[in-house]
Amino acid sequence: MIRNSFQDLELSALGFGAMRLPTLPDGSIDRDAVFAMVDHAIAHGINYFDTAAPYHDGHSEEVLGEALARHSRGSWYLADKYPGHQHFDVFDPAGMFEKQLKKCGVDYFDFYLFHNVCENSMADYMNPRWGILEYFVEQRRAGRIRHLGLSTHISADNLEALLDGPYGQAVEFVQIQLNYLDWTLQDARRKVELIRSHGLPIIVMEPLRGGKLSHLAPADHERLQSLCPGRSDSSWALRWLQDIPGVTVVLSGMSSMDQLQDNLATFAEPSPLSPEEKSLLGEIAEGMKDSVPCTACRYCCEGCPAGLDIPALIAEYNDLKVQVSFNPIMRLEILPEEKRPHACLQCGACTQICPQGIAIPDVMADLAAIYDRAPKWSEICEKRNRNN
Repeated sequence: MIRNSFQDLELSALGFGAMRLPTLPDGSIDRDAVFAMVDHAIAHGINYFDTAAPYHDGHSEEVLGEALARHSRGSWYLADKYPGHQHFDVFDPAGMFEKQLKKCGVDYFDFYLFHNVCENSMADYMNPRWGILEYFVEQRRAGRIRHLGLSTHISADNLEALLDGPYGQAVEFVQIQLNYLDWTLQDARRKVELIRSHGLPIIVMEPLRGGKLSHLAPADHERLQSLCPGRSDSSWALRWLQDIPGVTVVLSGMSSMDQLQDNLATFAEPSPLSPEEKSLLGEIAEGMKDSVPCTACRYCCEGCPAGLDIPALIAEYNDLKVQVSFNPIMRLEILPEEKRPHACLQCGACTQICPQGIAIPDVMADLAAIYDRAPKWSEICEKRNRNN
């Protein structure tokens, strides 16, 4: 197992993410399968395990804690997260923290993160009424948290502001979505540079883009096989991350023993990509984008009677055309209604001035339809709050 240094610790380069644990037909977690996977993971060098309060409707912490408790406390590090992104009516960091310690069966967390600090949760995290930052800094001082970090899907511009503020000054590491598709699609390259400029290590989430990079189109799969027969699509994506400066742990939400074994093989020893392989993955990423060719010149914004930030909306549209996921939907949801794509008047003034000739009203209509069909983050939070 490749290991990377984090302060005075040696962490496994592959981390065990507990968001997509194996389940039974009724949807509950398959505890026997989880126990077997955790046993196998520890036996083969994984020592970083990651969970969170919302995972598996609140049951991930409990099951992972039980699985880890069967091994000596010194053989694993446990990461959990404070769900400040869930829009509670009353935030109770102390109550939640005590509940999480009990569910996981531990008296301290090796790593603890502010969960999903983003555009629609920053106000709650920053609200002095709740004292969220201060409480967890105190828990670190008391030794109940060994290392404090943050998890975020925030835009690059807002990440810069976040790292320059009090949260950026308090944390010791940052967890971001990072993979060869989002390197350009979600400006992950700039996010890596920002985090590195603050001297912070990176924990990677969504290295396989929720499985999208594990099951490539047949033509793309064959192109990779021609370079290295027998290597899984997942392995290519995970190897790509070995070259990114600052990456300390790559979390994979593994749902089966087969996935675990494949990932362990990838991280058995360093195997960085060749220039030819990097180039091919870049081509595959570009081919996955059904993108509107917006250059963000902003000419369209000058004459928009609705005052829409059209380039920003098109960026979310391009993301959603690759895969409907909660991050772009969440960013649309926090916009005032008059700034969402539904507010487009379909007047066509934008298209007349667009140097690329983009049929912007059609894009806005399609984006509005995608948004209407997708689950909303507020609805997900409400369901999770009921379950918790």
